[in-house]
Order: sequence, then C-alpha cells, then structure tokens
Amino acid sequence: MADLRRAYGAALWHALLLAGCFAVTGWIALRLAGEASAGRMLLWFLGAVIAHDLVLFPVYASLDRVMRRALDRGGIPSLLNHVRVPALGAGLLFLVYLPGILGLGDGTYVSATALAPRAMLGRWLAVSGVLFAVSALIYAGRRFRRRAP
Repeated sequence: MADLRRAYGAALWHALLLAGCFAVTGWIALRLAGEASAGRMLLWFLGAVIAHDLVLFPVYASLDRVMRRALDRGGIPSLLNHVRVPALGAGLLFLVYLPGILGLGDGTYVSATALAPRAMLGRWLAVSGVLFAVSALIYAGRRFRRRAP
C-alpha cells in the first residue's frame, strides 16, 4: 500500500474516487454522443472552462488576496470567512440566474413557461443582503461571546 501511495502520490480512496468520476464522465459522453446538439454543448462547456480559468479565477483569487490583507489580522474569529461565504453564495446565485438578473432571454422564458418574466435583480440583491446580514450576525455573536467573561 505504501508503494502504491508513493507511486500514485495520494491515498487509494483518491484513485478510486477519480476512477468513478472518469466512469461517470465517460457515461455522460456516450449518452451525448448521439445528440444533435452535442457540438453546441461541448462548445458551451469549453467556453465555460476557458471563461473560468482565464477570467473568473484570476479575478476572484485577486479579490480574495486583497480581502485577506485587509480583513485577516489574526483575530479569532476571523472576519475573512464571514465575508467569503456570503460573497461565494451571492456570486454563485448571480452566475446561475444571470440571464434573469440581467433581463436576458425574456422571450425564451415566456415561450417555455407561458409566464411573464419576473424581475430577478431585486430578489438577487435581497438574498445577497440576507446572506451578508446573517453572516454579520454570526460574526457579531462570536465576537460578543469571545469578549464576555
């Protein structure tokens, strides 16, 4: 087992998990191979990978570095994670609901659901505000508990 770990570089469970991921990916690729829109899906996937790796990752890694320098002064509890978590939630919600937030694709929404599109920008801002407010309350509670004798 030690020889395998030395040769592979990680534990056996990691290799098994990776093999399972490759199996699921292969199964999905086989299922999509006969689809007429497989080329468009592949193009969107590659575009998403490129957009993330070349644009989004450097942006949020730089923002995290700036936040780390500004907020993390070695205090317990750290304010940094109380900003990171709601920012991550707000960012992921923004990416998932981007067309609705920006008002794009209203015609597609109407034809697919027969409902009028709703303004999602206000809802996204409200949910993001709640995420940050809850995080601020948790941070304040931890600070208060730390100071209380």
